[in-house]
Order: sequence, then C-alpha cells, then structure tokens
Amino acid sequence: MTNYTHWFLRARLKTRQLLLLVALSEEGNIHRAAQVLNMTQPAASKLLKDLEDVLGVSLFERLPRGMRPTWYGDTMIRHARAALASLNQAHEELQAAKNGQFGQVNLGSITAPGLALLPPTVAAVKQAHPNLHITIQIEPSNVLIERLNRGTLDILVGRLSPEHDKAALRYEEVSDEPICAVARPGHPLLTAIKPSLEDVFQYGWIVPPNGSMLRHRFDLMIQELGLQQPSNSVETSAMLFISKMMQQSDMVSVMAVDVARYYSNHGLMSILPVALPCELEPFGFITRRDRLLSPAGEVVLRALKASAMTVYGREFAATGPA
Repeated sequence: MTNYTHWFLRARLKTRQLLLLVALSEEGNIHRAAQVLNMTQPAASKLLKDLEDVLGVSLFERLPRGMRPTWYGDTMIRHARAALASLNQAHEELQAAKNGQFGQVNLGSITAPGLALLPPTVAAVKQAHPNLHITIQIEPSNVLIERLNRGTLDILVGRLSPEHDKAALRYEEVSDEPICAVARPGHPLLTAIKPSLEDVFQYGWIVPPNGSMLRHRFDLMIQELGLQQPSNSVETSAMLFISKMMQQSDMVSVMAVDVARYYSNHGLMSILPVALPCELEPFGFITRRDRLLSPAGEVVLRALKASAMTVYGREFAATGPA
C-alpha cells in the first residue's frame, strides 16, 4: 500500500470536505458555501477545521468580508476538483455499465443463425451501444458448449445433445432448421421438370464430415428412403471450398436453408427444386444457470430475442437477470 493511501486513510478525507473546498473557492464565503451544500454554517466550519487540522496548514485566509484560498488551499482545491470529476466519471461509467452501454460479450453461434440472426442483432446492439464490445465465434454446438462451460463464451445459439448436462444450462428454443440441396447457378437440375431425389443422387455430392449433426441427419434420410450412399463424394464443411467447387462442377451439396439462401442471394449457388425429407434438431439460446449475465450480456440477449421475433417469428418471455 502506498504512502498516499496511508495518508488518505489516516486523514479520513470526506467527499463533503472536497465539495466544501470547491464551494468555498467559488462562493468566497462559508455561509453561502454551506447553503450550496445544504448544510449549516457550523457544520461547514467544522468540516473545514477538521481538514486543516489533519493537513497541518491553513487552507483559507479569514477576511472581514469572506475567505480567500491560501497557496495550500489552491493546491487542495485543484486536486479536489480533479477527485470530484473522477468520482462523477466513475458514477457515469457505473450507470452506463448497469445499462449495458459498454462491456464485453462473447457470443457463439452455429452457422445458420450466425448468418440469419447474428448480423441484425449485432447491428441493433452497436447502433444503441457503440462502446459495447462483441466477439463472435461460429462453430459446431459441441465446441461452443465446451467453451461456454469453460467460461470463454457468455451466450450461444446452438443445439443441446443428450451428452450435455442440461441441468447446468439454460435453454430457450428458437427454431428448427430445415435443410435443402444446392448446386451451382445454371445446373442442369434447375431446368429439369420436377426433379426427384433419385435424379439429384445421380450427381456427385459434397457432404458434411462424419460426426456432424447435418451428416447424421443426411445419412438417416438416405437410409429411410432406401437410397444408396453417394459413391462420388467429397467430405468437407468449408463453405468457401464448397461454393468454389460447385462453381467448377455439377456436384451438389446439402446445407441448412438459411445458409443456402445467403449464398443464393449472392449468386454463388442455387437451391434445387426438390424437397429433402430431413431437418436438423431445433436450436436455441443457451446460457449457464450458475453464472449471471453481465448487464451487457443482458442487452445482447434481449437483442437476440428481438431479432428472432423478426427472423423466425418466435416470441420470448421478457429477459431479466438470470
């Protein structure tokens, strides 16, 4: 602990003494200074005397018609102004933090809501709270939940699987996630009349990697329909490779509809006019039950729910402290 701190503790310096110093410098009269601070003149005089006794110096000259700061008084007044300004700033920062005006929120999402839900959410948050810092991680649910449990994520948009400890996690369902088949713009199937799944399976496939939820659902669909697994296939989850590969071949792929719409809107791929009897498990907002969200985290969660009402047509209960 520094000598300054030792002196501060010994002096028992009061905020009202700092306020009195500033009021005296502005009013030049202890009676008027006491009125400004809503205290009696004797109380103001005692506060000043106590401070002078601790410091061992006279801070003001007592004149017939008022008071004038000494050199020591000028020094203390200057520092009193700085201290009060710093305290005011601290209060403003605390109020801003309570209102979620700034802070940091670590947000994770699986791919589809990462494209459809997060951009409008972050845009709304940054418009209202430009000093709130948000980090975004787009990963599979298992990766995100592990990071949530480690405390490196505050909120995630993803899925809960049977292996997850649901008692430790708070989950609010947002939407299910239909999937579709996609191909390059100009693909022969786009001009075919009512193409069937069998028609689609005549082409090579770019499929998700083994172990992913999408691959699992895709394989189950093939089994249930009695189709053969595509022998001509490439396995990857890298969207940049998928979009480039489809531009240079007639291979088709499978992905969440929201992801496909994003790439289709940018002219990088087209959704094939064939229904896939398959959809992914619903996803939702996931937070930890044993950890309160910060005010900034509450701001982001409320914004996520507001955006979800627009994107998915889903209403949620009001968000308060967890």
